[in-house]
Amino acid sequence: MGPTRKPNVCRRLSRRALGCFSRDAGVVQRTNLGILRALVCQESTKFKNVWTTHSRSPIAYERGRIYFDNYRRCVSSVASEPRKLYEMPKCSKSEKIEDALLWECPVGDILPNSSDYKSSLIALTAHNWLLRISATTGKILEKIYLAPYCKFRYLSWDTPQEVIAVKSAQNRGSAVARQAGIQQPVLLYLAVFRVLPFSLVGILEINKKIFGNVTDATLSHGILIVMYSSGLVRLYSFQTIAEQFMQQKLDLGCACRWGGTTGTVGEAPFGIPCNIKITDLPPLLFEVSSLENAFQIGGHPWHYIITPNKRKQKGVFHICALKDNCLAKNGIQEMDCCSLESDWIYFHPDASGRIIHVGPNQVKVLKLTEIENNSFQHQISEDFVILADRENNKNENVLTVTASGRVVKKSFNLLDDDPEQETFKIVDYEDELDLLSVVAVTQIDAEGKAHLDFHCNEYGTLLKSIPLVESWDVTYSHEVYFDRDLVLHIEQKPNRVFSCYVYQMVCNTAEEEETINRSC
Repeated sequence: MGPTRKPNVCRRLSRRALGCFSRDAGVVQRTNLGILRALVCQESTKFKNVWTTHSRSPIAYERGRIYFDNYRRCVSSVASEPRKLYEMPKCSKSEKIEDALLWECPVGDILPNSSDYKSSLIALTAHNWLLRISATTGKILEKIYLAPYCKFRYLSWDTPQEVIAVKSAQNRGSAVARQAGIQQPVLLYLAVFRVLPFSLVGILEINKKIFGNVTDATLSHGILIVMYSSGLVRLYSFQTIAEQFMQQKLDLGCACRWGGTTGTVGEAPFGIPCNIKITDLPPLLFEVSSLENAFQIGGHPWHYIITPNKRKQKGVFHICALKDNCLAKNGIQEMDCCSLESDWIYFHPDASGRIIHVGPNQVKVLKLTEIENNSFQHQISEDFVILADRENNKNENVLTVTASGRVVKKSFNLLDDDPEQETFKIVDYEDELDLLSVVAVTQIDAEGKAHLDFHCNEYGTLLKSIPLVESWDVTYSHEVYFDRDLVLHIEQKPNRVFSCYVYQMVCNTAEEEETINRSC
């Protein structure tokens, strides 16, 4: 347990008013967030359910904005009650938005247009158009036609807020071709763009003749990650591939002649030709075998997490050094639990190099440190553990009475994720307030009840607990977001019914004051 000294909000506000800060530009922002954190965590602060809505289409949330109708309707959640920002015109099924990313203006870059300094939604439509949409008005600012030769479906950041990767659906060929044993050589395409202003890096094809029996591929931080059905994961440098195998450099909006056809790059019907075609296997950076291709890199220095590629090893995690594949001391992490849902592990998103291991009844935060007198090897140790509030006795006794009147007592073990015991379902990190948010659920009678707990990210101390008023069905899909003074719960029910519950931070509401006056 760490120190529990509470920050003095009045003192912080006074220092802010007097301008008592260093020359560091981020000090004012950090002070403001420190004040907000103190307000969020104080005992008198409540989170009130201010808005509930339902939809037949998926609901998405990003940075204070709630998106409905496949990103065509946007609602701001920043105000005391959510209000509509914009609603785009209705469109055909072929024009619907398949995927989207929120782009926010980079600091220090000089952009060509004043509108570029405001947040934008980068959206991918079902008919292969890449759009840049104003995040406040819904106006289309830029549009690029990708290609007629494949179906693009997924958007992701290669480098966050700088480079995007657009991935196509996998090309499995027609049913007739599959029955005839004819394999499609190109599994998928990856289109890579720098954002604001939009510029094309290139479109890369993943060819089975070069890479073999590939099941999937993606880009992350300049690394091409190729996955195989055997569990093998291989890493290649995308920059090296682009320099070695780019057939022709293409510029958006410029005329181009390709394959006997002339057109404008990025405009329909010409689109963007595939200009990176790998003809020989590129240099391999790294490879590892892991169950279900589960592979993560992080920590200081670089380490990776895998599960040994055997079905019986599910739930066992190995933490190894990236430079020499050596297993860290205490690097085999296995949570002692018996549950229907498996535990999960990942590198802490706060860039501390720590690791979060989540099970049904505990959350372990692990740290990676050098071994004393051996700077070349590292060890894993517990930083802190968050435990669920439940009884220690895992055995349940059931009494039955036989026909003769004899009482028989039977004992059986409860699962660690038994719904009648408090079970952890979601663990997230609020980076601006430096808080860990943990969703815990308990089945009470016929319905489940959930609460969201805020823990100190440094010591794991419980600072605040917020009950969610709606019932929680463990068989449904759930997402919970904690963003500054907002809590948002998105629930997917059967038959594609989506529900959204919005909670806002309130201090001494009028109802509370009226209740106090009446009691006096």
